Amino acid sequence: MPIEPRESYKAEFELRRRDVETASGKVSISYVVCAPLEDAGFLNAFSTRAGGVSPLPSGSLNLAEFNGDTAENVLENRRCFLSAINAERANLITARQTHSTDRYRIESRTQPGNVGPDCDAMTTRLTGVMLGIQTADCLPILIGDTKTKTMAAVHAGWRGTAGRITERTVADLIQGYGVDPRNCIAALGPAACVECYEVGQDVIGLYKKEFGYWRNLIVNVQENGKAHLDITSANVQQLAFCGFSPDRIHVAPYCTMHQNDLFFSYRRENSSRPLGVGRLLSVISLR
Repeated sequence: MPIEPRESYKAEFELRRRDVETASGKVSISYVVCAPLEDAGFLNAFSTRAGGVSPLPSGSLNLAEFNGDTAENVLENRRCFLSAINAERANLITARQTHSTDRYRIESRTQPGNVGPDCDAMTTRLTGVMLGIQTADCLPILIGDTKTKTMAAVHAGWRGTAGRITERTVADLIQGYGVDPRNCIAALGPAACVECYEVGQDVIGLYKKEFGYWRNLIVNVQENGKAHLDITSANVQQLAFCGFSPDRIHVAPYCTMHQNDLFFSYRRENSSRPLGVGRLLSVISLR
């Protein structure tokens, strides 16, 4: 199946806003929802950067722990975010992401510390569990099976994509849960678009080696040897190879770099943020 141009992707996403009570008053939390995934019975949301208590800069909704922020800030930001999406009681589990192709099956609602192991994709069929993926330019992918109610959350950077993490995760769903990809819905969230995602010769060489259709993924080759990578199209293609129907692959019409006022972007902000760059959180659970 050929990759469709980005403009023709079916973008059925809604930017929502909700006020949440905090100790210092109300804050407005904005987030993006994939409506088809929601209609299928999956609570899902892709966070934005506004409305929190983190100094990245002041008032940022950073949802991941790292040296530039405090655990207390992240805990309060997550409380506000989960409240905004009506998931206050959700057992949120996030992975320690390593830009790998490692995946993990969540089989207990009482995951120690609500943190998964070192991995970049998680799967589960448990109710009461919410899977969370952290990004700041990389591509978050949420998958829900309308028949078995199995779900997955995938962190797809250029390394994971080159290693076919999305294909591997779908294979886990098929082999481990009996999922038929034709019954699945995939939501691909905000990420750096092809116009912004510059890569060097090492990445170009890797994609030429791994993908026969690399010319659809590596574009705008420059005299200095750099080019641009279409990370979203690469993962759309992997989903298509796995048997996903085109009308069940939904791509968010947002770029974290073009819309840096709405989303964190490591590539755009890292050199100018002494405290570091915040992280977005993409979540999925059964409603």
